[in-house]
Amino acid sequence: MGQHIGFIGLGMMGGVMAPRLLEAGHTLIVYDLNPAAVEKLVAKGAKAATSPKDVGDSAELVIASLPTPPVVKGVAETLAGCAKVKTFIDLSTTGPKVAAEMHKILGDKGIASLDAPVSGGIAGAAAGKLAIMVSGDEAAFEANRAVLEVFGKLFYLGDTPGAGQTMKLVNNLLAAAQGAITAEGMAMGIKAGLNPRTMIEVLNASSGRSSATMDKWPKAVLPRTFDFGFQIGLQYKDVRLCLDEAEAMGVPMVVGAAVRQMLAICNQEYGPQADMTIIAKLIEGWAKIDPQPS
Repeated sequence: MGQHIGFIGLGMMGGVMAPRLLEAGHTLIVYDLNPAAVEKLVAKGAKAATSPKDVGDSAELVIASLPTPPVVKGVAETLAGCAKVKTFIDLSTTGPKVAAEMHKILGDKGIASLDAPVSGGIAGAAAGKLAIMVSGDEAAFEANRAVLEVFGKLFYLGDTPGAGQTMKLVNNLLAAAQGAITAEGMAMGIKAGLNPRTMIEVLNASSGRSSATMDKWPKAVLPRTFDFGFQIGLQYKDVRLCLDEAEAMGVPMVVGAAVRQMLAICNQEYGPQADMTIIAKLIEGWAKIDPQPS
C-alpha cells in the first residue's frame, strides 16, 4: 500500500523523480516556486501545496530536491515547525556541514532526517537507475528503503549526518575533473587534425575512457547541442563545496583547484544556466578551433 508523501522541488531532477513515486502507487502533495512544474505533477495525480509549510503539515514523509544549501536549510527550518512531518529526506547536494545543521534543526523537534544525494542525471532519474548515497538515522533509512528504491540503487554510508554528502561531493569532483581534462585532450586532437568522433571511439576502447567520453561527449558535445542536463553553475557550486570541505580537513586539492578555476571561468563566460558540457566550447575557443557537429 502506498504512502502519502510530500515532495518539495520539481526542477530538472525533482520533476523527473516525483512522478516515479506516483507510478509506484504513492500519493503526493508537491510544491515548487514554478507553478508550471507543479501543474505537470497535478496533471499526473498529485495535489498542489501552497508552501513548504503546507507540505510539512500534510505528510509524515517529506522529500526535497533543491538547488542550493541555503534553500535546503530554509526548508528544513520551516519543516521543524510543521505539525505532521516525521521524516525528511534531502536528495539535494548541500555538503556535510549543512546536512549536519539540518539534522540538528529537525532532530531537536523529533523529526528524523536523511541526506540522500543522488547521481545519474536526468536519464538515470527517469529510468529509476540513480545511485543514492544515504546517511543518517538507520531506523529511518530502513523504514523508507522501499520509497528510495523507486529512484535507484541505495548505498547506506552510516548514521553520521553528512556522510552521504561527502560521498556525493567526491563523486562530483571526479566527474567535473573528467569533463575538464576531456575538453583539453579533445581540443588538442582536433587542432592536430583528428576526427573528434573517431577520437571518442578510440578513447572508449582505451584507458582514457570516462563518463565524459562514454556519455557526455557523444550525447552533447559531438552533436554541438551542449544540453546534457546539468547546469554549469550547479557543477561549480558542487566543486566549491567539495574543495571547501577538503581544505578544512587538510586534504590537498591541487587538481581540484584547477578544475574549480576552469568552472569559475565557464560560469562567468556562459552564465550559470549553461550546460556543464559548455566547458568543451571554452577550451575550443582558447585553442582557436571551431568543430562542426559530428
